[in-house]
Amino acid sequence: MGKKLLLLAGDYVEDYEIMVPFQALQAVGHRIDAVCPGKEAGDFVLTAIHDFEGAQTYSEKPGHRFVLNASFEAVRGEDYDALVIPGGRAPEYLRTVKGVLPLIQHFVQAGKPVAAICHGAQLLAAAGVIRGKKVSAYPACAAEVELAGASYADIPVDQAVTDGNLVTASAWPAHPAWIAQFLAVLGTRIQH
Repeated sequence: MGKKLLLLAGDYVEDYEIMVPFQALQAVGHRIDAVCPGKEAGDFVLTAIHDFEGAQTYSEKPGHRFVLNASFEAVRGEDYDALVIPGGRAPEYLRTVKGVLPLIQHFVQAGKPVAAICHGAQLLAAAGVIRGKKVSAYPACAAEVELAGASYADIPVDQAVTDGNLVTASAWPAHPAWIAQFLAVLGTRIQH
């Protein structure tokens, strides 16, 4: 039986980092509620496509309208088995929204699986839940990861790292590794 997962989003979340796990986790039988503070089920968040085109940092292009299927205000961490935090620009401001950090703290303190990618580490750092952990993130977030007391995992862009129930990666090229490791932490078995 699939697990009930919560996905925390905001405007200008990275397009691939919300779309791919949202669809992939459902494809293997999990239920996933995508929420955004201040928005209701049926509302949308704007996404941004981040690409790596040889510049000193990623480029950003308009993405899609991702429709939310649950309401943030109705969410109770106790009702979910795990948390997914995509990256993009959303984490930088979501960490200032009332109720977001305590929600993240609930998942970590309860020992529930948490998957964060790219700038999602900004939320983990702000919530104070990564001290002593090995955490990957977009390289520009390395200082925040280390200031929060974690060890920054400087791994290839297509890899992920698992530390206990925490699965992190630096960007969307890591989706195969990140999602596979998260599925393992969730106890999901896929047979061929």
